[in-house]
Amino acid sequence: MPLFSVTKDRLFPVAQTNFSTEKVMQRLIEGNLQTVFNCRFVASEFPTGAQHAGRIDTLALSEDKNPVIIEYKKVESSDLINQSLFYLSWIHDHRGDFEIAVQRALGSKVEVDWSDVRVICIAPNYRKYDLHAVRVMGANIELWAYRLFENGCMHLEEVLQRSETPIAEPVIGGKNPVMVAAGRKAALSRMTGEYTFDQHIDGKPPEIREMALAIHDVVVGLDPAIEVAPKKFYVAYKTAQNIACMEVREKKITLYLKLDPKRVTMPKGISRDVSDIGHYGTGDLEVTIASPQDLVLARPLIEQAYRAVGG
Repeated sequence: MPLFSVTKDRLFPVAQTNFSTEKVMQRLIEGNLQTVFNCRFVASEFPTGAQHAGRIDTLALSEDKNPVIIEYKKVESSDLINQSLFYLSWIHDHRGDFEIAVQRALGSKVEVDWSDVRVICIAPNYRKYDLHAVRVMGANIELWAYRLFENGCMHLEEVLQRSETPIAEPVIGGKNPVMVAAGRKAALSRMTGEYTFDQHIDGKPPEIREMALAIHDVVVGLDPAIEVAPKKFYVAYKTAQNIACMEVREKKITLYLKLDPKRVTMPKGISRDVSDIGHYGTGDLEVTIASPQDLVLARPLIEQAYRAVGG
């Protein structure tokens, strides 16, 4: 999709450009991790040791306290997928190394949640063969495409969300064995290590289950790109970062929205500012939903949270 500038009711196309080097792009993303992916920076060019002989471009910690690996390419390249799968396999086998890096960067009291590992690839384009390979292997990888424009604007779009299960058994013949092995391991880890949406509503009263499903439909209905990411204590809804986190309880449902409570109108009786109150999930605005009427009041806030994170 081209980008146009608007001047006196006229549209002028803005030409695309590119970063001079991958390092320039890397520094830009690392300096804006909170804004783009709501992650905390851990390390740059992290060495994987003599045996693996590699360097992970960026290590970070997500807002859900999950490990994050980010790899960059300024041109189309299958090496980006290969490297990402390799590092995904490495980090599962070297949890201690990552946790030490987190403690050095963010403090000794910061905990790491290993129920999920987020791998982000950033490149201008991806070959159809690479897209298919990631789908088939069910690898835990997000593929993001970027566009840089001469007017200083940058566009990021997720072109392939993480797969929950492989589409079919990969055929080893003719494929990079490291890529195949890492892809299988990533898929197995994702299937056995993740929580599910159903786990959060199983055993709850019928009216609460129905309410949770109604909230789920409202959030995912905002954009096909919204990803459902169940965690141990809540269900996160996200694009580049979390939009809302939902806790399903016996008599009510609590939503934590990525909004500044001081800048929105909060419905009385069902919302409060929790920016200084500890809670599961992310988001400073708490909304309690116990009836369909509460959901009607909460819906505009859910939509605002979606727009606030760049949806």
